[in-house]
Amino acid sequence: MKKVIFLDIDGTLVNDNGVIPESAKLAIQKARENGHLTFICTGRSKAELFPEILEIGFDGIIGAAGGYIEVGGEVILHERVKTEDVQHLVKFFDRHGIDFYLESNGGLFASKSCKSHVQSIIERLILGNPEAKEEVEKGIQPFHDALIEGEDLIREDINKISFLGSDLSIEQISDEFSSKFTIIPSTVPIFGKNSGELSVPGIHKATAIEKLLKYLKLDKKNTFGYGDGLNDIEMIEYVQHGIAMGNAKEAVKEVANDITDTHNEDGIYNSFRKYGLIQSKM
Repeated sequence: MKKVIFLDIDGTLVNDNGVIPESAKLAIQKARENGHLTFICTGRSKAELFPEILEIGFDGIIGAAGGYIEVGGEVILHERVKTEDVQHLVKFFDRHGIDFYLESNGGLFASKSCKSHVQSIIERLILGNPEAKEEVEKGIQPFHDALIEGEDLIREDINKISFLGSDLSIEQISDEFSSKFTIIPSTVPIFGKNSGELSVPGIHKATAIEKLLKYLKLDKKNTFGYGDGLNDIEMIEYVQHGIAMGNAKEAVKEVANDITDTHNEDGIYNSFRKYGLIQSKM
């Protein structure tokens, strides 16, 4: 029977250096060969879905933490942040010296110091772990290179916003924006303490999955969801088989039906085999 599989990216499909384990690619491709449907289900916007990810082959995309749905090249949902809320956010973050980038399907629009901040993160990663240099340059450098500087940040095409670690706490940022955004700590650990994401309120990965299943006329009883971060909790709770990665946050593991191995320990591949989504060994 056809199953529907939803896969987070950061910390699930890719490891902490932004690289996709070969076993994960193989698992997804074999699952599709077996007639199952696989969907990206990520906080990333489409501009952050780099070729290495899309070239694996998926049946569609849930992006922007549930604000964007695309199936077979057709867009069936696209929520955007209100322009006046973007304006409020840009003014507030600039005043408090918080580096951020605005995510749209057409690009990642960075604040003045954001790109240099990300480059310093990359350099620290390599300095602290020289043997990971190749992985970091392959996995994280493309994100840095995709950041666009010098553009007008008051825009109408923004899906969500990510901000890097600062002296201002998540709680203080939530106090300012809780009526306008859903705010969670960042799903990318390297962004540092007090980093986070702001998305359109009232939508999340589960609301998007529900809409997608209705559109495809598919039953929830045949669904699997894989995740590791706080923005995966609704997805993990909603699908029939909610599976936390071995490296997942404790809050995600607590609501999951099962816990697989970490991304670097072939967690996706091992779980796909366990549930009969694929059969052959590597």
